[in-house]
Amino acid sequence: STFAAADVHDEKLKALRGVRAFTPASVAADVVRGQYAAGKVGAAEVPAYRAEKGVAASSNTETFVAARLAIDNWRWQGVPFYLRSGKRLKRRVTEIVIEFKRLPHSIFGPIRPQDLPPNVLTINVQPDEGITLSLQAKRPGPKLCMSTLSMVFNYREIFGEEPPEAYERLLLDAMLGDQTLFIRRDNVEAEWAILMPLLQAWTATAADGAPCPLLPYAAGSWGPAAARRLLARDQRAWHTR
Repeated sequence: STFAAADVHDEKLKALRGVRAFTPASVAADVVRGQYAAGKVGAAEVPAYRAEKGVAASSNTETFVAARLAIDNWRWQGVPFYLRSGKRLKRRVTEIVIEFKRLPHSIFGPIRPQDLPPNVLTINVQPDEGITLSLQAKRPGPKLCMSTLSMVFNYREIFGEEPPEAYERLLLDAMLGDQTLFIRRDNVEAEWAILMPLLQAWTATAADGAPCPLLPYAAGSWGPAAARRLLARDQRAWHTR
């Protein structure tokens, strides 16, 4: 109802409590974990994680996780949420990609609805803060030619200045007594309630070989092939650029 810290935290808590709980079966089916092997990031050769200084040669620490989540409430019922995070990936980027539903019908006769890509809203958190809306548009002219048009808002270009670094903003908020961007205790507890089944399943994997393997992936890639199959199962693919 307002942008006050307490109201923002309350809404976050509602969403977190709506996340469908993981079970051992759903962890095996909907979560992929990996650890990077030797590879090349840009022009630099990168050693495997287990070859890094200070890392045990038998380490089972994951450096990549991809997961499919569901939120059981009236607003998000039936909408899948895909999360992916990892180290030594192809690019360093933090973004939120919202893919809209595909068209059920095409008004452009020769073009089938399955031939039209869905519209996509991309929120770039870092390093290039901004928002991009990609939609389908007809090219000017007598012929029916459809293509993807991108409408781009870039923070630096519009405002002509660099946005503050994350810790700069947090330190300023701390001095001003603004707790909006900080995490409240009940939010943390709700987050741990989501994560604990994952950690327990991974611990069981290390103990008795349950089906939650630690998959290798080359440094400089987008993660294990199993992460791509996780989305391909739903006829979707990760957003890469």
